[in-house]
Amino acid sequence: MSEQKPRLTRPVENVRAELLADPDTQRIAKSVGMELAAYVELVLDYAQHPEKEPVLQVVPDEALRAAGYDPPSIQEVGEFFKSAARGELGLGPPASYSTGFEATQAASQNKPSLRGDENQTRVEVDEATSQALLKNLPRGPDRL
Repeated sequence: MSEQKPRLTRPVENVRAELLADPDTQRIAKSVGMELAAYVELVLDYAQHPEKEPVLQVVPDEALRAAGYDPPSIQEVGEFFKSAARGELGLGPPASYSTGFEATQAASQNKPSLRGDENQTRVEVDEATSQALLKNLPRGPDRL
């Protein structure tokens, strides 16, 4: 028994206008490397045809280079997936995850930080220095 996916019930023109004005849609289009209008049309196409499956094409790197594309390296693809896992693609959590009481950037602007680490750069320490610093730590029951 297959589940029916809901179809778009509102007028397409209204949804298109909302998507074009939505900052999240603009950010997603930019992060996937598409023009905003083309991305919105793609979203609307899937909304109007819920039975349609996304297309995934696997193409050898040589064919991409011949077509004028510069394919990413294995390391770049790995970093892309890592950044997606860390939530760095600009998509963020769904709106239903927020309570409305979260601090915003504007609300905390021009106020002192309770953390005290703003405008400070992280100090890089080599392994030898790290080990030397660890020798000076007092030993507890879990550090015998």
